[in-house]
Amino acid sequence: MKRPIAVTLFIFALFAAAFGQGSTTITKNDLSQSEVDTIIKKMARGESLFRQALNSYAFNRSATVQTIGMGGQVTGTFRRDSFLSFTDAGGRFEKILFAPVTTLTEITITAADLNNLGGIDPYAIEPKDVARYNFAYLGKEHIDELDLHVFDVTPKVIPDWKKSKEKLFTGRIWVDDKDFLIVKTKGKAVPEGKERFAVMETWRENIDGKYWFPSFIAADDDLVFDNGQVVKLHARVKYTNYRLGRTDVKVIEEEDVPAEKPAPAAAPPTKKP
Repeated sequence: MKRPIAVTLFIFALFAAAFGQGSTTITKNDLSQSEVDTIIKKMARGESLFRQALNSYAFNRSATVQTIGMGGQVTGTFRRDSFLSFTDAGGRFEKILFAPVTTLTEITITAADLNNLGGIDPYAIEPKDVARYNFAYLGKEHIDELDLHVFDVTPKVIPDWKKSKEKLFTGRIWVDDKDFLIVKTKGKAVPEGKERFAVMETWRENIDGKYWFPSFIAADDDLVFDNGQVVKLHARVKYTNYRLGRTDVKVIEEEDVPAEKPAPAAAPPTKKP
């Protein structure tokens, strides 16, 4: 499992984000259903271990969400830089480092939205829910120095948004062929209901030679609402400075909060009333 990586996907992510490239050719690789099932089983186990390991790390997150007008101009910006860690009980702790007043007018963004910009967390698939998905094996793709198994993933049954707030992932995942860990995802949550979720592309970075943690998230998508309104969303989220350590702090002290306090947790980005 300990495999040194000379060039991380983070560099690839920055290149792709800057130039709109990064799409390579998927090579058809005929595997038996038994071989595919083995990859999925190893991936699920690796994802479970990865999530456990993440609880022992602290890291920084810098998030920028913008709306884009007809001429390509920025019509509003939300910015939030934070230090994040986890408590011994597994709860998330956030210390806000920088959060200027938002200028967004077409949508609202909350702290909860940053954890679920695509309607789901950056890790895409809960290991316990693997059996609830269909995995269509597409073949292998070479990115940077990695050879990756590529799957299209869809829920077997989409939850009824009128009866449940549960969200499942739909999209594509890339799984390393040596460690059998997810190193890239592209997709969003279903069902949307009255909410709208952007398609998020998430790259992971190799940390400590063992784990693939989220490194860079990008979205450039149109949110189409029931009334016909279209909001063009541009989002970039960077995760940096992963290091072992957790906090015992349970709440953010008032003096640590910038002038504009974060709004209470709410649903993912939706049209303002």
